[in-house]
Amino acid sequence: MATAAGNTTRLWALVAKEMWRKTRRRLRAGPMYRWRYSGRTPERVLIAPPDLRLADPQIALEIYYGRFPLSGHLVETGGRSPFQIDVQHRGWLKTLHGFRWLRHMRAAGTELAAANARALVSDWIAAHGGSISGVAWEPATTAKRIIAWLQHSSVVLQGAEFPFYRAYLKSLAVQIRYLRSVAREMPDGKDRLRARIALAFAALSLPAPASALRSATRNLAEELERQILPDGGHISRNPLAVMELLADLLPLRYTYTNQAETPPPALIHAVDRMLPALRFFRHEDGALARFNGMGATIHDRIAAILRHDDTEGAPLLHAPHSGYERLSMGGVTVIADTGPPPPIDVSNAAHAGCLSFEMSSGRQHFVINCGVDTYGAAEFRPLARATAAHSTATINDTSSARFNHSIRINDMESPPLIGGPQHVPCRRIDEAGAQGFVASHDGYVARFSIYHERGVSLTSGGNVLAGIDRFLRAGGAPARDNGRDLVAIRFHLHPDVELYQDDEDRLVLTAPNADRWVMSCGQVAPQIEESIYFAGLGGPRRSRQVVLAFKASELPEVRWQFTRTHVADVPQ
Repeated sequence: MATAAGNTTRLWALVAKEMWRKTRRRLRAGPMYRWRYSGRTPERVLIAPPDLRLADPQIALEIYYGRFPLSGHLVETGGRSPFQIDVQHRGWLKTLHGFRWLRHMRAAGTELAAANARALVSDWIAAHGGSISGVAWEPATTAKRIIAWLQHSSVVLQGAEFPFYRAYLKSLAVQIRYLRSVAREMPDGKDRLRARIALAFAALSLPAPASALRSATRNLAEELERQILPDGGHISRNPLAVMELLADLLPLRYTYTNQAETPPPALIHAVDRMLPALRFFRHEDGALARFNGMGATIHDRIAAILRHDDTEGAPLLHAPHSGYERLSMGGVTVIADTGPPPPIDVSNAAHAGCLSFEMSSGRQHFVINCGVDTYGAAEFRPLARATAAHSTATINDTSSARFNHSIRINDMESPPLIGGPQHVPCRRIDEAGAQGFVASHDGYVARFSIYHERGVSLTSGGNVLAGIDRFLRAGGAPARDNGRDLVAIRFHLHPDVELYQDDEDRLVLTAPNADRWVMSCGQVAPQIEESIYFAGLGGPRRSRQVVLAFKASELPEVRWQFTRTHVADVPQ
């Protein structure tokens, strides 16, 4: 009960903080405060930082014809400015006002693309530059826009006349001063860090006093040291955050060097830790493991980032600060969540997937978590975050953590995770010819008085993945037979995996040009059920899951195994 009370207290403290933050934002956007954002207009852009994100000239052509394919949603403007039409899709609006799509105009490399970029920036200044309100001026969106305007200033200002040039720099200066005033009060997490990145870019790319660069560098270093964990993960425990932040931090590091400034040690060390961490979360095909908010992987972006990784060694196998384990042998990769939930302030994308794992063999994923539909309907997010959407165990069809859906908290884009596991001890096992771990969590103790312990080992050159799940009370006592000890161990399968029973009634998993795996469990008859793979590039896909269902009071320990019986001869 004390833990539940503590979670409730932290939750309402978070709500109060968010309400106060929004009140402060409204005050800062009001006429009595807005004069603080006026000041000297920079004379020029000194340097356009590089952009590592994938660019597509075809999208520049689509935008020229009034079709804006942003955030998984297409809007046709019918000849009108996109900043003057009513669109209800919040993700599309945030992407539009973030201006990262300017990179497509730069990639097109034509005068027509440059003129269109200039016209759209001019439209934004006219429609939103004078009124600090709405989605356009949310601090996270403002930070993205500042970075994009600096990175692609060469294409926007190409052939620009003096009045536009001055208006562009004046608007940029106002946005920078506004972001500087609200950055410290932004919600914790990657958006606050990106705001510090944007302000460092601004201090390097525009004429500014040395004191401005020192201040931006100091604030950036403080945020990096606090948010980037010693093993290179992010405090949110989201693999996507590592990728997205590296896409901004690497260009920032180069911008310091190009401007003959010494990057802060915190930036150098953070990047050096994060690059191996990004590789830690990759399967053999380059996709990132689907934990705590990760959806579909943009492979080209990861490739662009890892081109700057000078280590070129094998990925780490142990990420104790982030709370993950990796097993790798014989072309088989297993990545498992062995950590508690992130702090409540940064848990808005976190999942109740403690002790879940993914397994790939070669370039084919076999056992997966369902992931999230990055651009899909928000109402599906709770399903994707639930324990049942992960390859781990549920007790009484209940998640190991809860998501608060209170009306007062619905103003938050995604509810925080509360009441999850508090203690997740994990012991790594590395022996000759074997890799594994044993971990447990107490996420079900408060409600059902049951601990879940999972041991997983990869042996025989990667040909055998063996697991054992235990469900016991404190001190190792067996669970009570009270109708509240129903266990379901789930193994979600990738949609490309075919599943059938062989002549010996064994479950066989295979896929085109992939290995063949046999799953066995002598204690429980596996059941096949429908599942949903949310993280498909084209949206959710139907898939299947193998479920081991039993009562913990009757069967406190279950052993299962995946055995590779055929190694595919895949052309290189």
